[in-house]
Amino acid sequence: MNIAVFCASSDKIPASFVEQARRLGEWIATEGHTLVYGGAKGGLMDAVAEGAAAKGGEIIGIIPDSIAERGRSSSLSTSLLKVADLSERKQMLMEFADVAIALPGGFGTLDEMFAAISARKVGESEAVTIIFNPEGFYDHLLAHIRHFTEMGIANPAYNECYRVAMTIDEITRLIDALC
Repeated sequence: MNIAVFCASSDKIPASFVEQARRLGEWIATEGHTLVYGGAKGGLMDAVAEGAAAKGGEIIGIIPDSIAERGRSSSLSTSLLKVADLSERKQMLMEFADVAIALPGGFGTLDEMFAAISARKVGESEAVTIIFNPEGFYDHLLAHIRHFTEMGIANPAYNECYRVAMTIDEITRLIDALC
Protein backbone atom coordinates (compact mmCIF):
# COMPACT_ATOMS: atom_id res chain seq x y z
CA MET A 1 0.00 0.00 0.00
CA ASN A 2 1.21 3.52 -0.79
CA ILE A 3 0.73 5.81 2.17
CA ALA A 4 0.93 9.52 1.36
CA VAL A 5 1.92 11.68 4.31
CA PHE A 6 1.25 15.41 4.32
CA CYS A 7 3.21 17.28 6.99
CA ALA A 8 5.32 20.25 8.00
CA SER A 9 8.93 20.69 6.94
CA SER A 10 9.45 23.39 9.55
CA ASP A 11 12.00 22.64 12.24
CA LYS A 12 9.89 24.51 14.82
CA ILE A 13 7.91 21.42 15.73
CA PRO A 14 7.22 20.01 19.20
CA ALA A 15 9.53 17.09 19.93
CA SER A 16 6.54 14.84 20.66
CA PHE A 17 5.23 15.37 17.11
CA VAL A 18 8.67 14.56 15.66
CA GLU A 19 8.85 11.31 17.63
CA GLN A 20 5.35 10.29 16.54
CA ALA A 21 6.16 11.01 12.88
CA ARG A 22 9.30 8.87 13.19
CA ARG A 23 7.22 6.04 14.71
CA LEU A 24 4.74 6.30 11.85
CA GLY A 25 7.56 6.03 9.30
CA GLU A 26 8.93 2.96 11.08
CA TRP A 27 5.50 1.34 11.07
CA ILE A 28 4.97 2.08 7.37
CA ALA A 29 8.26 0.38 6.49
CA THR A 30 7.84 -2.54 8.92
CA GLU A 31 4.44 -3.34 7.44
CA GLY A 32 5.87 -3.33 3.91
CA HIS A 33 4.03 -0.19 2.82
CA THR A 34 5.61 2.60 0.76
CA LEU A 35 5.94 6.12 2.16
CA VAL A 36 5.03 8.82 -0.35
CA TYR A 37 5.74 12.33 0.86
CA GLY A 38 6.92 15.83 -0.10
CA GLY A 39 10.60 14.92 -0.36
CA ALA A 40 11.97 17.94 1.54
CA LYS A 41 14.42 18.17 4.41
CA GLY A 42 13.32 19.30 7.83
CA GLY A 43 10.60 18.91 10.41
CA LEU A 44 8.11 16.11 10.23
CA MET A 45 9.06 15.34 6.64
CA ASP A 46 12.53 14.30 7.79
CA ALA A 47 11.16 12.49 10.83
CA VAL A 48 8.71 10.27 8.94
CA ALA A 49 11.32 9.53 6.26
CA GLU A 50 14.00 8.81 8.88
CA GLY A 51 11.68 6.32 10.53
CA ALA A 52 10.94 4.55 7.26
CA ALA A 53 14.60 4.58 6.21
CA ALA A 54 15.69 3.13 9.57
CA LYS A 55 13.52 0.09 8.85
CA GLY A 56 14.64 -0.25 5.21
CA GLY A 57 11.39 1.07 3.75
CA GLU A 58 10.58 2.24 0.27
CA ILE A 59 10.34 6.05 0.25
CA ILE A 60 9.07 8.09 -2.68
CA GLY A 61 9.72 11.82 -2.35
CA ILE A 62 7.97 14.26 -4.66
CA ILE A 63 9.56 17.69 -4.61
CA PRO A 64 8.89 20.85 -6.64
CA ASP A 65 11.83 22.36 -8.52
CA SER A 66 11.52 25.60 -6.52
CA ILE A 67 12.19 23.73 -3.26
CA ALA A 68 14.86 21.44 -4.71
CA GLU A 69 16.74 24.43 -6.14
CA ARG A 70 17.08 25.82 -2.61
CA GLY A 71 18.95 22.68 -1.55
CA ARG A 72 15.99 21.34 0.44
CA SER A 73 15.77 17.87 -1.16
CA SER A 74 15.92 15.01 1.30
CA SER A 75 18.57 12.37 0.81
CA LEU A 76 16.33 9.78 2.48
CA SER A 77 14.10 9.04 -0.51
CA THR A 78 14.76 5.80 -2.35
CA SER A 79 13.13 7.52 -5.31
CA LEU A 80 12.99 11.32 -5.60
CA LEU A 81 10.69 12.73 -8.26
CA LYS A 82 11.12 16.37 -9.22
CA VAL A 83 8.04 18.20 -10.43
CA ALA A 84 7.39 21.69 -11.77
CA ASP A 85 5.40 23.11 -8.85
CA LEU A 86 3.32 22.50 -5.73
CA SER A 87 0.19 21.78 -7.75
CA GLU A 88 1.91 18.99 -9.64
CA ARG A 89 3.32 17.57 -6.39
CA LYS A 90 -0.13 17.56 -4.81
CA GLN A 91 -1.59 15.82 -7.87
CA MET A 92 1.14 13.16 -7.85
CA LEU A 93 0.79 12.58 -4.11
CA MET A 94 -2.91 11.90 -4.63
CA GLU A 95 -2.28 9.68 -7.66
CA PHE A 96 0.12 7.51 -5.65
CA ALA A 97 -1.95 7.38 -2.46
CA ASP A 98 -3.95 4.38 -1.35
CA VAL A 99 -4.44 6.23 1.94
CA ALA A 100 -3.36 9.72 3.01
CA ILE A 101 -2.33 10.91 6.45
CA ALA A 102 -2.23 14.56 7.46
CA LEU A 103 0.26 15.05 10.29
CA PRO A 104 0.53 18.48 11.91
CA GLY A 105 1.43 21.10 9.36
CA GLY A 106 0.71 24.52 7.97
CA PHE A 107 -0.79 25.90 4.78
CA GLY A 108 0.77 23.31 2.45
CA THR A 109 -0.40 20.43 4.61
CA LEU A 110 -3.93 21.83 4.79
CA ASP A 111 -3.97 22.38 1.03
CA GLU A 112 -2.97 18.75 0.40
CA MET A 113 -5.36 17.40 3.04
CA PHE A 114 -8.42 19.26 1.75
CA ALA A 115 -7.57 18.40 -1.86
CA ALA A 116 -7.37 14.70 -0.96
CA ILE A 117 -10.68 14.82 0.94
CA SER A 118 -12.37 16.66 -1.94
CA ALA A 119 -10.93 14.26 -4.53
CA ARG A 120 -12.43 11.32 -2.67
CA LYS A 121 -15.79 13.07 -2.33
CA VAL A 122 -16.10 13.71 -6.08
CA GLY A 123 -14.83 10.23 -7.01
CA GLU A 124 -11.39 11.19 -8.30
CA SER A 125 -9.67 9.14 -5.59
CA GLU A 126 -10.42 6.12 -3.44
CA ALA A 127 -7.98 7.20 -0.71
CA VAL A 128 -9.37 7.95 2.73
CA THR A 129 -7.55 10.74 4.55
CA ILE A 130 -6.59 10.28 8.18
CA ILE A 131 -6.21 13.52 10.11
CA PHE A 132 -3.69 12.95 12.89
CA ASN A 133 -4.66 15.18 15.79
CA PRO A 134 -2.01 14.76 18.50
CA GLU A 135 -2.45 16.94 21.55
CA GLY A 136 -5.52 18.50 19.90
CA PHE A 137 -3.45 20.12 17.14
CA TYR A 138 -6.40 20.14 14.72
CA ASP A 139 -9.22 20.66 17.28
CA HIS A 140 -10.07 24.17 16.06
CA LEU A 141 -10.05 23.11 12.42
CA LEU A 142 -12.24 20.09 13.14
CA ALA A 143 -14.67 22.33 15.05
CA HIS A 144 -14.82 24.64 12.05
CA ILE A 145 -15.48 21.71 9.73
CA ARG A 146 -18.36 20.62 12.00
CA HIS A 147 -19.62 24.22 12.01
CA PHE A 148 -19.78 24.67 8.24
CA THR A 149 -21.22 21.18 7.82
CA GLU A 150 -23.96 21.88 10.39
CA MET A 151 -24.72 25.18 8.61
CA GLY A 152 -25.27 23.27 5.37
CA ILE A 153 -22.29 24.89 3.63
CA ALA A 154 -20.59 21.50 3.19
CA ASN A 155 -22.31 18.26 2.30
CA PRO A 156 -22.25 15.86 5.29
CA ALA A 157 -21.03 13.16 2.87
CA TYR A 158 -17.57 14.74 3.21
CA ASN A 159 -17.45 13.26 6.71
CA GLU A 160 -17.10 9.81 5.11
CA CYS A 161 -13.95 10.91 3.28
CA TYR A 162 -11.76 11.31 6.35
CA ARG A 163 -11.10 9.87 9.77
CA VAL A 164 -9.48 11.44 12.82
CA ALA A 165 -6.84 9.70 14.93
CA MET A 166 -5.31 10.92 18.16
CA THR A 167 -2.45 8.38 18.32
CA ILE A 168 -0.16 6.49 15.97
CA ASP A 169 -1.80 3.26 17.19
CA GLU A 170 -5.20 4.60 16.05
CA ILE A 171 -3.71 5.42 12.64
CA THR A 172 -2.33 1.90 12.25
CA ARG A 173 -5.66 0.33 13.25
CA LEU A 174 -7.51 2.53 10.75
CA ILE A 175 -5.10 1.56 7.97
CA ASP A 176 -5.28 -2.13 8.89
CA ALA A 177 -9.09 -1.89 8.68
CA LEU A 178 -8.82 -0.30 5.22
CA CYS A 179 -6.59 -3.09 3.85
